[in-house]
Amino acid sequence: MILHDTVAAIASAPGVGAVSLIRVSGPDAVDIADKALRCKGGLKSQPDRYAALAKVVNAEGLVVDEVLATCFQGPRSFTGEHVVELACHGGVLVTRRVLERLLECGARSADPGEFSRRAFENGKLDLTQAEAIMDLISAQTDMALRAAHEQLTGRLGDQSEALRENLLGVVAHVEAYIDFPEEDIDPDTGAAMLKRIDEVLSGIRTMLSTAEQGRIIREGVRTVICGEPNVGKSSLLNALLGYERAIVSDVEGTTRDTVEEVINVKGIPVRLIDTAGVRESSDQIEQQGIVRSEKQIELADLILEVVDGSKPGKRLLTDEQIGGRHHLLVVNKSDLGESDVWAGHHSVRVSCREEHGLDALADAISDELLLSESAWGGHAMAINARHQDCLKKAAESLGHAREAMELGTGVEFAAIDLREALDAIGQIAGRVDTEEVLGVIFGSFCIGK
Repeated sequence: MILHDTVAAIASAPGVGAVSLIRVSGPDAVDIADKALRCKGGLKSQPDRYAALAKVVNAEGLVVDEVLATCFQGPRSFTGEHVVELACHGGVLVTRRVLERLLECGARSADPGEFSRRAFENGKLDLTQAEAIMDLISAQTDMALRAAHEQLTGRLGDQSEALRENLLGVVAHVEAYIDFPEEDIDPDTGAAMLKRIDEVLSGIRTMLSTAEQGRIIREGVRTVICGEPNVGKSSLLNALLGYERAIVSDVEGTTRDTVEEVINVKGIPVRLIDTAGVRESSDQIEQQGIVRSEKQIELADLILEVVDGSKPGKRLLTDEQIGGRHHLLVVNKSDLGESDVWAGHHSVRVSCREEHGLDALADAISDELLLSESAWGGHAMAINARHQDCLKKAAESLGHAREAMELGTGVEFAAIDLREALDAIGQIAGRVDTEEVLGVIFGSFCIGK
């Protein structure tokens, strides 16, 4: 990215709508937009943050569209630069023509995530807030939305920065002791120094404890619906979704591949994965589907094991196969009566045909996963995989530094580990040189964000 020129891109979602938004940002944003627009007194004479009615004209002077143009003088803008936003009509062709005109007048087409990257580079956002923008856009539940808002306000960045500042004091003291021996600086490598390191480690552990919550909030609970053929797995998927997503048939082996959809349970996205019925089969295609089913079961956060309650039978999975993961036994076809075989089993009774017991199943899923507000906490602040990796590296380095101090192997070795921990924590909010990290983060954004 070249961050000192002027860029333009469509900032609204692709497709046809009433209005589309085009953003221009950079030192020449107003001059470039003024070349493409015709408005009373010229765009440069318009007050800051005032929506002016203007016409976009092409090189031949023909009107392309009528727009509302708003200027934001830097640094009082999203990117911290001069910004012009054009609200034009939402047709695909007209929006593209307006953008093409701005490019003709001297703007460069923005790269994916470049507006947010510029906001970061100009101190308008830290990295955690930039990531929260994508979390906010992709949020599928109220809890995910709330977690994204918490991060967007800078709460996560503030917490990591507090840890970093605490550790920075330790690093500064140790390095001053090493670099200026003539000043008789107290090395402070005894109990007091270890206590300060332990305080940082405690804060790291607190943040790491939210990693699993963050994964679930962003990705959903991986929930596998499994069982023998014709017990109603696909019917259960359709019933929970409220529409027919999977093909339902009395013919065994109808489901050959996994079918995946997402539902909302108590504010948490639950990714339902319908699998092929597990049985002995000589059909090669069905065998591949069964292998995939077994792999999905191994990867599941929650297993919904479905059985036909109207017939005598046995469980598909043993406790060893479940392996301590969340598991619910779903006894289907309760409208046909229940075999005595299932009487002693702790399970949820449902009828997919009559749509009976589905609310009870949703409550059972919530209880099994502890999705209550008291269990998750009201703030819903949760770190993502990148934050988790940074914190783990910091904790490991602090552990090495602590060990060096306890063993007395030398404060110089501890200083190296403390510096590595400081850099790792700084990468969370982007307080160190993180060019490679920046490329990965902002490269995941879409054009115009």
